[in-house]
Amino acid sequence: MRSPIDDAAEDHPSTPRQRRPNEIDEAEISGILSMHFSSASQSPAPEHQSKQLSFPDSDATPAPDIRLDPGAKEGLELMATNETDSGDEKQTVTKHTADDEEEDSPYEVVRHSVSNKDDPSMYSLTFRVWLLGTVFTGVLSFVNQFFFYRQNQLSLGGSVVQLLAFPAGYVLSRVLPRRKFTTFGWSWTLNPGPFNIKEHVLISIFATASSGSPYAIDVVTIKKIWYKSDLGFVASLLFILTSQIMGYSFAGLARKFLVYPAAMIWPASLISVTLFRTFHEVQNFGGRVSRTKMFWICFIGSFVWYFVPNFLIPALSYIALLCYVAPNNVIANQLGDSYNGLGMLNFTLDWSTISSNMGSPIAYPWIMACNLFAGFVVVMWIIT
Repeated sequence: MRSPIDDAAEDHPSTPRQRRPNEIDEAEISGILSMHFSSASQSPAPEHQSKQLSFPDSDATPAPDIRLDPGAKEGLELMATNETDSGDEKQTVTKHTADDEEEDSPYEVVRHSVSNKDDPSMYSLTFRVWLLGTVFTGVLSFVNQFFFYRQNQLSLGGSVVQLLAFPAGYVLSRVLPRRKFTTFGWSWTLNPGPFNIKEHVLISIFATASSGSPYAIDVVTIKKIWYKSDLGFVASLLFILTSQIMGYSFAGLARKFLVYPAAMIWPASLISVTLFRTFHEVQNFGGRVSRTKMFWICFIGSFVWYFVPNFLIPALSYIALLCYVAPNNVIANQLGDSYNGLGMLNFTLDWSTISSNMGSPIAYPWIMACNLFAGFVVVMWIIT
């Protein structure tokens, strides 16, 4: 039984189909692929045309049957593999680049102060660290706790250790012997080399961790003096250690969120980091003045100026403009007096007065300082 397809084939036995403008036959496809892949077969591709039968009563056109030689197929598979590997390499490079960028802080002030590079070959936990760290820890903890009960407290902070540890470490690096010792298979020396920034930082961390008074010392003292109930040495020691260790535990739990991310900013620590780099790195301000020279200029200038408002001209410590403008006005004196009033429109040229309340204002960003001042105005001047 004959089908309509056989009748159509006999009606057009030798009439070649006209190729469309955008149509490529199988021979041309095989030739192009063979030229681009070295693994393709050197023999010419078979020349045969696939006939397309057109039906007047149908709008559909059958797709040509394309047959590729084995060499072309291997070339296509090789191309797909290379593209996949290339994409993986691009993703890996992009990932590493993103990780490197995450290690740097998004804040410009942090990028200028803190270096995001580390030297693993630099020694850190040396004999000098243990010696100077223990000495400064004992001295600071004793002095701060001894003067803690005085009306005019004397407090030594981490900046004092930073200033004193640098010359002390330099002297030890010059006088200590460089002989190597072996203990239980471990080789060590009293003087591994020049005093570096990692040793300096560790000494400051040792001393700063114990410079402040413990949280629970107030409870122990008040209970003994005011309530005449002494906990005893052992119980008081355990109580103080418990409160201190609890604080360090919370800090350890929160370091993943508050310390490790590069976007976290600690303004008060930037001053210490900048001072460390000033001592141990050679960097210039504008190509003329080194950071060390700038530090000593500011240090000597602040030391000399300290005597001016505190001894020579005490009036520079509190400049009450309202009191100077209206010295006989009671309301103006109550609003502008620094000691017995609200201290409105008060200015000072004494750095110790400026830093007595919130520490050095240089460490805090402008927005944070404005926030503190707004809170002071609302609480002290309006609500109170």
